Amino acid sequence: MQPPPDFDSGKLAKSLLRRSRQGALATLMAGSGDPYCSLVNLASHPDGSPILLISGLAVHTRNILADSRVSLMLDERAAGDPLEGARIMLSGHAEPADADKDLLRRRYLNAHPSAGAFVSFKDFSFFRIRPTGTHLVAGFGRIVDLKPEQFLTDLTGAEDLLTAEEGAVEHMNADHREAMGLYATKLLGAAAGDWRCTGCDPEGLDMQDGQTVLRLDFPERVADGTALRKMLVRLAGEARTRMNQSATH
Repeated sequence: MQPPPDFDSGKLAKSLLRRSRQGALATLMAGSGDPYCSLVNLASHPDGSPILLISGLAVHTRNILADSRVSLMLDERAAGDPLEGARIMLSGHAEPADADKDLLRRRYLNAHPSAGAFVSFKDFSFFRIRPTGTHLVAGFGRIVDLKPEQFLTDLTGAEDLLTAEEGAVEHMNADHREAMGLYATKLLGAAAGDWRCTGCDPEGLDMQDGQTVLRLDFPERVADGTALRKMLVRLAGEARTRMNQSATH
């Protein structure tokens, strides 16, 4: 059965990757090749690929170092029957993060602040999953296999934005928490809370309140710090307009 024409499978897969903070990681047992599954915390690279911080003492880490092939199950954690919510099974290769360690560390700690207690331990290392594909299940008639280019964010030409991201996140959290709250409540329909920015990329902004994560998609792609600032001001204006409209009705 073909998915309905209005179903944007790539957008949903991207959102799940960005919003997920835990997942079931499947690896192959070193030596025997038997399947092994474990629960892991994760964050996302600016392109959407998963970032792991795992201990060299863990079985799944030893498995990865022997055979990098992995799969990762992510789901929406929907209320009620969990099988009614959307989920993806991402396949790929988990690789030690020899490059961009500062970026991976920053984005992971933004998503999991408590990891600051052990991120510097010698046995912990960052790994990045390089996806080869994903299987998306989003309900009856909404089952799709996607290629990486359909659910990852193209970072070509966005080097300036990646350089500006750290400062932009710090600025939003230090000086614009009101705007973050408006994005969450007026643009995304979430409950009021202590919303903070955890990352941004050419296609959107990630926000978090405790373990609740939201993804604010940009209406157009941004590729540098100037365009990002203009986009955030524009979206704050739209959120305030909606707030004023609701106050007059």
